[in-house]
Amino acid sequence: MNRYHKIYTALCVMFCTLIVLGNLTYQKFVSLSVPMVHTFELSVGAILYPLTFLMSDLIAEFYGKERATFCVRFALVMNAMVALILMLMNALPATSWSKIDDTAFQHMFGFYSVAYLGSMIACYIAQAVDISLYLFIKKRTKGKYLWFRNNVSTACSLLVDTCIVITILTFFDVLPKDQWQNLIINSYSWKLFFTIMSTPLFYLGVQIIKIMLQNFKSESKEPVLS
Repeated sequence: MNRYHKIYTALCVMFCTLIVLGNLTYQKFVSLSVPMVHTFELSVGAILYPLTFLMSDLIAEFYGKERATFCVRFALVMNAMVALILMLMNALPATSWSKIDDTAFQHMFGFYSVAYLGSMIACYIAQAVDISLYLFIKKRTKGKYLWFRNNVSTACSLLVDTCIVITILTFFDVLPKDQWQNLIINSYSWKLFFTIMSTPLFYLGVQIIKIMLQNFKSESKEPVLS
């Protein structure tokens, strides 16, 4: 495996890890205070979730739509495997001395099938919107304004994602219905804030990958940029 494929694999692994981690931790909600900005009430699973769009934008930037879409689909397959494993584990009875009994485990992971369904639908649609919009803006701006295509595509797709997943979870009573609007506002405002603040991180990622791919290009005749 050469450097070109290693970078792509690493980005896919980070993307999959963030997707699975977000779904495993979604049921805990916290108040996250940012001084002089706002106090956000959101799921801990949503704190790092915007980074998945940063990852898919990096893949789209250097590897194109097809490989970015493959990464998203692969992550959803991995997420499905985790959901299936958790369902099987939930069906096994706990021992009398287990620190986590059946009730606690059920309370923590019993709604994972519903959360999985909601996150699968939201993630796939939102990532499809993000990748398509990112590449559309890149083409229309002739590759200029990196910050613009990253922030606009991510802001739009995160709104789609947040509305879909919270609507599904409140509909199935995984989350309280009376908190629907508040959850969407708090979750999306955090994701938007995080996206804007992580713009330098995106630029850093682009520059690092450019340097690594240019070094590889000088050593190989294989085309590396999409």
